[in-house]
Amino acid sequence: MRAVTYKGAGGNEVIELTDRPDPKPEGDEVLVRVRYAALNPADLQQRNGDYPPPPGAPVDIPGLEVAGEVIAAGPRALNVAVGDRVMGLVAGGGLADHVLVSERHVCAVPENLEDLAAAAVPEGFITAHDAIRSQAALRPGEILLVNGATGGVGSAAVQIAHASGARVIGTSRTARGRELISELGGIPADPETVADVVHETSVGRGADVVLELVGAPNLASDLAVLAVLGRVIVVGVGAGAEATINLRALMGRRGRLFATVLRARSTEEKAVAVRAFEREMLPHLASGDLRPIVDRIFPVRDVAAAFDHLEFGVKQGKVLLDFGS
Repeated sequence: MRAVTYKGAGGNEVIELTDRPDPKPEGDEVLVRVRYAALNPADLQQRNGDYPPPPGAPVDIPGLEVAGEVIAAGPRALNVAVGDRVMGLVAGGGLADHVLVSERHVCAVPENLEDLAAAAVPEGFITAHDAIRSQAALRPGEILLVNGATGGVGSAAVQIAHASGARVIGTSRTARGRELISELGGIPADPETVADVVHETSVGRGADVVLELVGAPNLASDLAVLAVLGRVIVVGVGAGAEATINLRALMGRRGRLFATVLRARSTEEKAVAVRAFEREMLPHLASGDLRPIVDRIFPVRDVAAAFDHLEFGVKQGKVLLDFGS
């Protein structure tokens, strides 16, 4: 198999495209043949040495998600068969053209979804669904604010909230990004004036849920626009991880501030997140109500350029590697 590997910690100089023996599935694992693989900010953090893989995950092959065709199955894989198209989560090893994954961490790819689109689903959509629906308990009629609404998780959250009957406000600093938010069913806002948009949309009540994908610099404004009994859930900290919290602001709204990750969860917890997404959101993917957003596709030989674009580019949706080119 071909795999993106790290030969240490650092910048793009540590990235190599390597040939490895094809892995063999054991237990409830399935082996998925991959055409397209998606990059995630966690891959950058692992490359930099800031985010080591959890125990049991490949130590030098990054990648948090998989989509493709099952070509082999372990003896305890009873619900997925060779030939099935699947997508799901891995703790590492996803940036390869053959990926091992537990059958409990995958779900079926709808027939109408092409391989390219399926590769842009798992990490972004399952993370967004788990954060805003399973944890923050966003309800129909409530208002969700998504800070950083044009990336993989953000664009998924806008669509999931809209499909769930909530009103959603998304922020982007670019006119192109705000146009995308509107196309996905959200109310676009510039980060500098988002408080006014929340005030107008909620008639002064505030946002019931804030999905924070930017990080610490937004925390004060998140609390300022929060409704009574509102919830702030932090998923991304790309702009900074340390902030001063005004506890009086949080107390005055009887609000909740919490954070989440998927990668480090136990096998059971990750399976629960996948099944919840499958149950609630897969029908919306099948109907076309949800659509994965692909920003750019890079041939796998240009993996360093793909990482540069992920780190420094202005993106809308997912950045993919093409292992077939």
